[in-house]
Amino acid sequence: MKYVIGVDLGTSAVKILLVNQQGEVVHSVSKSYALIQEKTGYSEQNPEDWVAQTTSGLLELLSGFDGAAEDIEGISFSGQMHGLVLLDENNEVLRPAILWNDTRTTAECQQIYDAVGNERLLEITKNPALEGFTLPKILWVQKHEPEIFAKAKSFVLPKDYLRYRMTGKLEMEFSDAAGTLLLDISKKQWSTEICELLNIDPNLCPPLVYSHDEVGTVTAEYAAASGLAPATRVFAGGADNACGAIGSGILEDGKTLCSIGTSGVVLSYEASSDKDFGGKVHYFNHSAPDVYYTMGVTLAAGYSLTWFKETFAPDESFDDLLAEVGTVPVGSNGLLFTPYLVGERTPHADAAIRASFIGMDSSHRRKDFARAVLEGITFSLNESIEIFRESGKEIDTIVSIGGGAQNKDWLQMQADIFNAKIVRLTSEQGPGMGAAMLAAYGSGWFASLKECADAFLKEDAQYEPNPANVENYQKLFSIYQEVYGQTKAMNEKLLAFRK
Repeated sequence: MKYVIGVDLGTSAVKILLVNQQGEVVHSVSKSYALIQEKTGYSEQNPEDWVAQTTSGLLELLSGFDGAAEDIEGISFSGQMHGLVLLDENNEVLRPAILWNDTRTTAECQQIYDAVGNERLLEITKNPALEGFTLPKILWVQKHEPEIFAKAKSFVLPKDYLRYRMTGKLEMEFSDAAGTLLLDISKKQWSTEICELLNIDPNLCPPLVYSHDEVGTVTAEYAAASGLAPATRVFAGGADNACGAIGSGILEDGKTLCSIGTSGVVLSYEASSDKDFGGKVHYFNHSAPDVYYTMGVTLAAGYSLTWFKETFAPDESFDDLLAEVGTVPVGSNGLLFTPYLVGERTPHADAAIRASFIGMDSSHRRKDFARAVLEGITFSLNESIEIFRESGKEIDTIVSIGGGAQNKDWLQMQADIFNAKIVRLTSEQGPGMGAAMLAAYGSGWFASLKECADAFLKEDAQYEPNPANVENYQKLFSIYQEVYGQTKAMNEKLLAFRK
């Protein structure tokens, strides 16, 4: 039996999967590491922690493995996007990595717009300048830490640095490069135009490879440290959302992913780079070869439900909290919730907007509020689906993963609000499985990632939209869409009273 390993380098932990040729997870290990948050809005990590915890995790994984290390053919990666790792001429780390959720770079985003222009930036990168992206972080170091920046000879993203430490070779693949604001998405090459306009040496940008490309083998030094065989083939891997899409089978037109964690993501397959969403959704290179994906984000998706539970039912389980939502009619008896607890991303990039319950009266009970929270989260995600459909995209099948796939009433709600078939998978491993699938494809187990998905991923259940519910939800959704505009000015005034 042959095996591959998928490494998912997340924000709080690295998760490592050992997967066999049937797509079964034989063993998994998770190792956590710390965030460094010295000031409000700052979020950093020590790249050495990623290496140490991954190495420790691999040792633990292999210690519980009955086979030989030589039976593991390949290893690949999924990684947190956008994080900046600056390296000197010897590829030594110059400072802690600045992560995707670091928000110190508002001024640098404006600097990008001033130098490049909004329209030209969208033409090249297909994305707006947001604080989370990598380019604003580079500009921040350039401005605030010039001594460090003067020593910088290249930059990579988190999983690319981890891979470098395994192989001794430095590259970046397209799906992560797409989230830097330095990649020409359509041409699949670094934008020398953006570099020149912002006084960045194009040589700072590393060589580009495809996600399934074999970039080397494990060095003898790393093999000795981790227990891997030196002949283990190493594949480039992909951004966490791209790998999550692969691990959910989003590999053909019409397929869309709804992932509800702390935040929520709606991600849809795109065969080409020629659609124009005007920056309303993210548009990135997929980890599948020569295709793309578009993505909308709800900042407080699962977090809205967690907040509601911790505030009003701290001693109950989620199952108990949601036990009666199926007895509440569509529309929660006239109660509407907008999940703007921490602002919103799609379609409203607004840090000041806040959540609302609209329509409360004395007849409402906790179960009505619980259902309204689920409906409001799903309405927010539907905003992204509507943007996709308005551009001419057909969305008929949505794979639901994360917290939204754990409750049958919520799955039916998604089918009705999205007006699409909802699919739940038998096993959810998301980005880690996507990384393992890239290694399996790269190792030649399958002729395509689609064939790999057909073999590895199995459906557990399907939920079809109820036409009567679809009609009612379409009316409610139009009311939901009015709330942002009606409450924006009030929330801005209330900012002065927030502690």
